[in-house]
Amino acid sequence: MNNPLFIAEVSSNHHRDLERCFCFIDTAAEVGCGAVKFQLFKINELFASEILEKSPAHRARKDWELPVEFLAPLSARCRQQGILFSCTPFYMDAVEELLPYIDFYKIASYELLWTDLLAACARTGKPVILSTGMATMDEIGIAVDTVRAAGCKDLTVLHCVSGYPAPPDQCNLAAIKTISDSFACPAGWSDHSVSEAVIYRAVHHWGAQTIEFHLDLEGDGEEFKTGHCWLPDQIREVIAVVKAGLVADGTGAKIPAIAELPDREWR
Repeated sequence: MNNPLFIAEVSSNHHRDLERCFCFIDTAAEVGCGAVKFQLFKINELFASEILEKSPAHRARKDWELPVEFLAPLSARCRQQGILFSCTPFYMDAVEELLPYIDFYKIASYELLWTDLLAACARTGKPVILSTGMATMDEIGIAVDTVRAAGCKDLTVLHCVSGYPAPPDQCNLAAIKTISDSFACPAGWSDHSVSEAVIYRAVHHWGAQTIEFHLDLEGDGEEFKTGHCWLPDQIREVIAVVKAGLVADGTGAKIPAIAELPDREWR
């Protein structure tokens, strides 16, 4: 098995600060990730006007929006760091706004049923990653059929539990294999558990080829208090152990290892 792609999800932890965004990209590369992902949304597109009128908490999420003008410098910084740049579109125009800059589209679990958005992403020819929190197999099937019919040739589907955080005993990692077998595509795990054991199991037992996780830098991000974000030192160790474990797989051929050869001389 190849090393899985680790994707650091910045989500709304960036404080609309370009330098802080750069720190997320630099940190993601340093801890061993192959990609970093942001979110592109506008609260007036996300929430009904009645909700925004009644809820100061929802209106405050205006400060969580990623400025569109950040996309070009963020993409350039990812190129400098040698990692992929991705972003989740939460409104239709975002698909075109992201197109010149991203390496792949990531569809959030909450948008999985929005077939027009899925088709628009697929028609660009870019790879697509789908998250499937809360979804049934029938719903995933419709999403997969939608992006494939729209021309997507590079699809990954992530099993996900949309609990923040997700209890390990509800993670149902066996669904990774169910998804891969059912839809004949690479499958992975979008993590909200912040559990080392869950990620190790997802990769080493269930063959997850992509691991997405929420990252914060120091615990000051908007979403850290919810309890589903990893800190750099935590995830660095997990990624290192995952990669070290995969080195031990070998070829499967039962032959003497190089380390055994001296002992064969006097056995």
